Amino acid sequence: MQSNTKPDDPVMTTSEVARLLGVATSTVQIWMESGAIESWKTPGGHRRTRLSLVQGLLHGKDDNAHLRPAASNDKEFLPAADPGYPVPADERARLAAVGASGLVDTGEENRFDRIVRLASMVTGSPIALVSLLTSTRQWFKARVGLEPRETPRDWAFCSHAVMQDELFVVEDALGDERFRDNPLVQGEPHIRFYAGVPLRDRSGHALGTLCVIDREPRRLRAAEVQGLLDLAAIASGEIQASRPNRF
Repeated sequence: MQSNTKPDDPVMTTSEVARLLGVATSTVQIWMESGAIESWKTPGGHRRTRLSLVQGLLHGKDDNAHLRPAASNDKEFLPAADPGYPVPADERARLAAVGASGLVDTGEENRFDRIVRLASMVTGSPIALVSLLTSTRQWFKARVGLEPRETPRDWAFCSHAVMQDELFVVEDALGDERFRDNPLVQGEPHIRFYAGVPLRDRSGHALGTLCVIDREPRRLRAAEVQGLLDLAAIASGEIQASRPNRF
């Protein structure tokens, strides 16, 4: 982006954008870093944008408006006061990035549906999911083998997976004290095996996972692990290619 001044489209600082949008400067900084607001860095490391870009957000100009959720609960994208699940060090920025992605509560998309079908086939697992984690729930952007579209965040195996750099595996949930009493283990879908890979945005925040689930304890073979990692990389690429939510 060109940073030279245009009289009819002035450059704006994060503080000026925050005043215009009525939000905290720190929130604007997160939105800029995650790509929700298009911006660039000055030589001194400060974020800048243009008035026209901010006006586009205010007026809702978005070619992908049909994929944007009708309404979002902002509290979902703020850290829980007393979470009953592990949280990564970047949880506040991660949640802001989940909200900025514009993917939560959107319709099904072939690009993600294909990935979960392939993940199920590659690993021989009856259930495969692309999950996104807010502070209150894990919501499934794509799924095979599972009817519910979401579960509480407190139950999410994926909360542990987003803490990892790559693959997180639970070979037998009944034998793991972290999960043996989990409602998803004791009840439907009776999870025994779980393998999940974090899905990251352009800033490196883990928005959720590509995961596979089985009702029997098991291990993944090396080829299955590589296939799952490759598909997760493709899913991350799709997330990074998505137009961010225009708030």
